[in-house]
Amino acid sequence: MNATIAWEVRDGRPAAADAQGTDLGETCAWLRENRDAIRAGLDEHGALYLRGLPVKDVEDFAEVRDALISKLAGYVEKATPRSHFGKDVYSSTDLPPSQTIRPHNENSYALSFPGLLMFGCLIAPDTGGATPVTDVRKVLGNIPQPLADRFRAHGWSLVRNYGDHISLGWRTAFGTEDRDEVAAYCADNRISHEWVGDDQLRTVQRRSATIRHPGTGEEAWFNHTVFWNEWALDPEIREVFLEDLGRDNLPFNTAYGDGEPISKQDVEAIDEAYRKATVRETWRPGDILIVDNILAAHARESFKGPRKIVVTMGDPVPLEACDPTVPPQAGFARAAAVETAKPAKARRWFGRS
Repeated sequence: MNATIAWEVRDGRPAAADAQGTDLGETCAWLRENRDAIRAGLDEHGALYLRGLPVKDVEDFAEVRDALISKLAGYVEKATPRSHFGKDVYSSTDLPPSQTIRPHNENSYALSFPGLLMFGCLIAPDTGGATPVTDVRKVLGNIPQPLADRFRAHGWSLVRNYGDHISLGWRTAFGTEDRDEVAAYCADNRISHEWVGDDQLRTVQRRSATIRHPGTGEEAWFNHTVFWNEWALDPEIREVFLEDLGRDNLPFNTAYGDGEPISKQDVEAIDEAYRKATVRETWRPGDILIVDNILAAHARESFKGPRKIVVTMGDPVPLEACDPTVPPQAGFARAAAVETAKPAKARRWFGRS
């Protein structure tokens, strides 16, 4: 049986439909019956909003997840605090309610990332707190072509400083107390690393800024370039960080893949490309949001009042299946020849002043 779903598409809102079924069992059966239709909807729209599911708690949400997602995906190289509620269901984030979170594709900096994300609303906030979604195919089309071509040619680089007082510590991020395990992970995942001071870890990795969806073949803007760039910080916070820490020690920063800084003007151009492609819907208890993590970015609005939005990740996709325009690399591209000539124990990278 080839089921279909009539997705409602309105300006400024994600494609949406009402879930069917009088109880959780019927709803899960309807979801399983409509998996092909949901996949087709994701291919077209990137993200889908299903309203009014009989989802009251984490256990209900996990049952809905299992009706839609074939294989669970892990959260690697952790970057934000989350609570684990069991059954591979997490809080969407534990960052303060006053903080807005920019659009991003989950784990875009890793060599394997979730193909699907599923968010669910257990408690809706009093105001704000939406999870906006952004079609990153449209983002790529909105970026000035010379700028997009530069990223295609060089990719982007992520610089992270792990420290308990400035971001997640390396033990939390990598899930280990063993420095040798961190070194092995970095070697396996093409990340350069060095230990700074007593307990600070610094890493650099180059990744492709665009990839192609393994199912549709479409090119998508897929990275954390703006999300973690210094120019994305609130100006006052940026000034304090630069004064107190210095550019090399910022918790996160990004650059072109060859290590050249990204200008404020380029960040603003990409920001505008996201804004033009972003849609939102107000959460209600029982709603779920399904996101193709390659075709759509997700964000979070600030909010007031209690809010419990849970998330699960699945259908992992290897980067190599997505036709990256540059190969993943430890460190900046400009350092490749030097890095390969050095013995492994002496390899280092140096930030830009």
